[in-house]
Amino acid sequence: MTDHSALHPEPVPVLALGDILLVTLRGDLYDGVAEQLQHDITHRIANSAVPVNGVVIDLSGVEIVDSFLGRILAEIAASASLLATRTVLAGMRPAVAITLVELGLTLPGLVTALDVDRALALLGSAFTTTRPEAGA
Repeated sequence: MTDHSALHPEPVPVLALGDILLVTLRGDLYDGVAEQLQHDITHRIANSAVPVNGVVIDLSGVEIVDSFLGRILAEIAASASLLATRTVLAGMRPAVAITLVELGLTLPGLVTALDVDRALALLGSAFTTTRPEAGA
C-alpha cells in the first residue's frame, strides 16, 4: 500500500481571524508546499472581502529552517508588504534563529514575536488567546 500523504503532502491551512491571517507551520515543510503557501497567502490577502491587516506565521512547530524556506518566508513578507499587509513570525525556536543567522538570511520585512499572542498584539488584533490576569 502506498502512502499518498508522502507523495502529495497536505497544504498548510491559512486561517482568518478577523483581519489577520494565521498560518501555523508544523514539522518539515516540503518545497512545493512552501511555494503553495506563498501563493495561498498572497491570493488570500489580495482577494479577501475584509482588508487583511496582518499575517502571523507561527513557527513554534518547526525545528529546522533551510535556506529555501527562509527565502520563501522573506518572499511572503515582501509580497504581503506590497499588498499593504504586515507579516510577523511568531514562536521561532532558538535553533531556528541561529540557523537563519548562520545562513545569512536577515529576512527583511519580517517582524518577530516570541509567541502568537504577542504577534497578534503587535498587529493590534483583538484575537489573543491569553486569559486576563486575576484582578484585572
